[in-house]
Amino acid sequence: MRKFNLERLEDESGVSGTGVVTEGYEFHTGICVMKWISDHSSVAVYANIEDVIVIHGHGGKTLVKWSDEDVYQKDLPLWAIDPLGYFEHQLTRENATDLPQAE
Repeated sequence: MRKFNLERLEDESGVSGTGVVTEGYEFHTGICVMKWISDHSSVAVYANIEDVIVIHGHGGKTLVKWSDEDVYQKDLPLWAIDPLGYFEHQLTRENATDLPQAE
């Protein structure tokens, strides 16, 4: 799993601003989960990073910046693991193993 950010060089719409505007994670399957950093934040899921670029790249005015290290589930923010809010407790390193396991 890799962490990425979108860095907007120019804001065509005047909504998201410039600089780092999202936090995202690419799973080993290629699926990407991305959260907007704003007063009116949202979370979205994309089939792959290419879709993220086509939808949000604005012809090269937004760049994908990858983190240098892999991220493990216990290090992810709760919104990335549980974007729909199924878990009611805050995830910490101590209780990360308490998550339901796939059967």
